[in-house]
Amino acid sequence: MPQTHFPEEFSVVNRYIVRAMLWLNGFAHIVIGLALAVSVIMFTWLFFVDVKEAAYSHNLVHGFLHALGTLMLLWSVSALISAEISYLMGSKLRVETFIEVAMVLVLRKLIVLPVQEITPTAEELFLWVGSGLGLAITFVLVRWGQKQLHD
Repeated sequence: MPQTHFPEEFSVVNRYIVRAMLWLNGFAHIVIGLALAVSVIMFTWLFFVDVKEAAYSHNLVHGFLHALGTLMLLWSVSALISAEISYLMGSKLRVETFIEVAMVLVLRKLIVLPVQEITPTAEELFLWVGSGLGLAITFVLVRWGQKQLHD
């Protein structure tokens, strides 16, 4: 596709700038991949800390819900890692991945709401439930729209 919005004199500079930006983008994805790998280690460690604290505090329900919340964070990071791997292998980023991650994080919040230090208000609870419902509807609409494109 020819560049019509740049003067011809800038074509060499434009080519170098695009090449530099591609390298920078590649470097950014390496950093993102490493950060996601470190977060897997951190969330795994946090999960075992939550399990240990639950066993020592003799409040298994409270500890189980915290540990489950940590596992859901690990699940979200895993979905992001899968998306990053697909992107680095040449696939496009899928919007459903990010909707799924948002749904898991909203569900995590709903799971840990009962064991928070501060009791949530009815408004806060309705906002989180509404957010989850809105994300679920968005997910279904995106999947339906993609199915319509492929049929």
